[in-house]
Amino acid sequence: MIASGTPWSRAGVRCALVLALLLPVSASALPSFAEVQRDFLPSEASLLDRNGELLQRLRVNMDERKLAWVKLEDVSPALRQALIASEDRRFYQHSGIDWNAVAASAWGNLWNTRTRGASTITMQLAGLLHDDLRRKSGARTLTQKVSQAWIAQSLERSWRKDQILEAYLNLVSFRGELVGVHALSRVMFGKHPSGLDQGEAAIAVALIRAPNATPRRVAERACAILKEQGAAEQCNGMDGRTELVLARAAAKRDLPGASDAPQLAPHLARKLLNTPGQQVRSTLDAPLQRFASQALRHQLAGLAERNIEDGAIIVIDNATGEVLAWVGSSGSLSAAANVDGVVAQRQAGSTLKPFLYELAIERKWLTAASLLDDSPVNLATSAGLYIPQNYDKQYKGLVSLRTSLGSSLNIPAVRTLVMVTPERFFRRLQALGFNLRESGDYYGYSLALGSADVTLANLANAYRALANQGRYSPLRMRLDDARTAPRPVPVMDADAAYIIGDILSDRSARARTFGLENALSTRIWTAVKTGTSKDMRDNWCVGYSSRYTVGVWVGNASGAPMWDVSGVTGAAPVWQEVMQYLHERGHGGSRDARNSPPQKPAGVQAQTIRYEQDVEAARTEYFLPGTAQSEIRIAHAREIRPAITYPTAGMLVALDPDIPPARQRIRFRAQGAPAGSRWQLDGKLMPEAVTEAGRVRAQQVAAASAGTVEAELGFDWMPWPGKHTLVLQDRGGRQLDGVRFEVRGAVARPEGKPRH
Repeated sequence: MIASGTPWSRAGVRCALVLALLLPVSASALPSFAEVQRDFLPSEASLLDRNGELLQRLRVNMDERKLAWVKLEDVSPALRQALIASEDRRFYQHSGIDWNAVAASAWGNLWNTRTRGASTITMQLAGLLHDDLRRKSGARTLTQKVSQAWIAQSLERSWRKDQILEAYLNLVSFRGELVGVHALSRVMFGKHPSGLDQGEAAIAVALIRAPNATPRRVAERACAILKEQGAAEQCNGMDGRTELVLARAAAKRDLPGASDAPQLAPHLARKLLNTPGQQVRSTLDAPLQRFASQALRHQLAGLAERNIEDGAIIVIDNATGEVLAWVGSSGSLSAAANVDGVVAQRQAGSTLKPFLYELAIERKWLTAASLLDDSPVNLATSAGLYIPQNYDKQYKGLVSLRTSLGSSLNIPAVRTLVMVTPERFFRRLQALGFNLRESGDYYGYSLALGSADVTLANLANAYRALANQGRYSPLRMRLDDARTAPRPVPVMDADAAYIIGDILSDRSARARTFGLENALSTRIWTAVKTGTSKDMRDNWCVGYSSRYTVGVWVGNASGAPMWDVSGVTGAAPVWQEVMQYLHERGHGGSRDARNSPPQKPAGVQAQTIRYEQDVEAARTEYFLPGTAQSEIRIAHAREIRPAITYPTAGMLVALDPDIPPARQRIRFRAQGAPAGSRWQLDGKLMPEAVTEAGRVRAQQVAAASAGTVEAELGFDWMPWPGKHTLVLQDRGGRQLDGVRFEVRGAVARPEGKPRH
């Protein structure tokens, strides 16, 4: 054995000093322990709730697997002892270089015998701190070894021994992508580093020397470490134990115990987190997030026999737009748990009806007391006849707008859209943030019944605009977004929004379809609407109180239909539970007493009304200024003002180049036209014979007329490009109504053919 004070060792030191001066790595570039700890970035990012509670960790660095830094006192004593016994017995005695080990290694090399090696833990740490010293493949060069020794001595002078050991355990690579003792312990053993036993510690240390060795070789090395520690009995079953833990390390997914973080908001985490080590404080409230997740799972578990497995929930603070809960799926109940139901595009069903009726009331075309006809209707479209039906396949006859919306009747909604027009309704939905993929004319009259695909997030936020007197603003999911929040934009009339909210809160208005007692009733004031898409593929319940908006979707991510599940039986019970929780405890755990109904705007007039023939019971109704009525009479055909219903004013028609011009038609339609009425296009009368034929055909389709007034006047016109003026005249040539519209498209008029 060569002592460290011999002339040979001093010459070695002098040689090392000379070589170190020529090396790129210098002690002056040595980071402090605090800097290393600060710059350590786990491969995961963390999502916190609004109060700093951890909601979710998400791995964003796929190159290596590192978990949070662990302190030395949180590492199992068995692992520390095994590491020192195996890698650096004189760790606490040397000053970075173990000269005894150096001499033993040199002697072994001389006689070609195997020795423990001369690299100390401090020298290995130097290699981990500097990329230039890191072993890439094969043995390190002489230059690297000398520089490594020099940096190790510098580390020993500026760092404490416990800091060196702590940094080493957090930075050393074990197997595959695993870096640091925290990742090793969680992934391979399913526990925190503090819980590693003597056998597990031996396996861990064995991997430091040979990270990619076979399970048998690792087991042999671990057994040798245990024997050196006087624990040979721990070798029993070591081969099988090693096989098992190395299989966990090779697994393509996280196994139980691989993470100590809660799994409360995986979908929002994927939306907000993208940088290793990142910590984002979200607007979510952890207790509310837990409750909402449990409420959804409980409801879906009870409906398992109805072929339903997926759902989503969003909760929004009305005043701030902050998202308080974001539950993207039912978790383990789902076969597609990674699909985020909050932002998935699904068919809206009847949930769009409030915005349609609000627009009609806002324009003063209808009031909440207006009578609508719930009877069969056939509407001609480019794809053929559109024949809407109610959910229960029954017809209620004349009903008020209040009853029609509250009881979610389909046919009155379609009749209302005919008046509002799909394009105008589409523009309103876009202003409310729906971001629909197609135009209003693409959806046609089915848009009244929610044929468009929407997201739960956009739908709930549009209902929040109703709660906020028609003012719209985007959602906020990060707490720091509050500093740059955009100002709300008025989209809907505040008075009309109030009236819609009053209808949606009216239990009596819902009674025709849902009865008085159902899951939409709460002990506080709430306005709520359900919706079910075609074939029961989507189930919605969205509503608001004075403080919160809650949206719930249930269905199947695969698009498979549910079996006999409606909005009231599917999504509504979850909505009711969450809304009750909010007002019993509030977000943050404190009771929220701010649940009073919204105050009636000064511009809204309350009026006692009665209906002719007692179509509906007398009641107090709300009206916009200038629209109030005390008596609601049934309109007769002779009292209907003649009006062109199609085309609409300013409409733009595009000809389809793939369809022969002779097969393209625009159907002129008018309502309430007197007998003998005629069309005039661009100052020229249309052929009377065709007009009569169109009128006769319209009479056959339309409801019976009274007196001399036609229920509907129709005419099929072959369109030509240009700007056109269409006028409806009575028999004597007096103008009854007129509109301007435009046709676009490159269609050549046949030679010699007149314009009309």
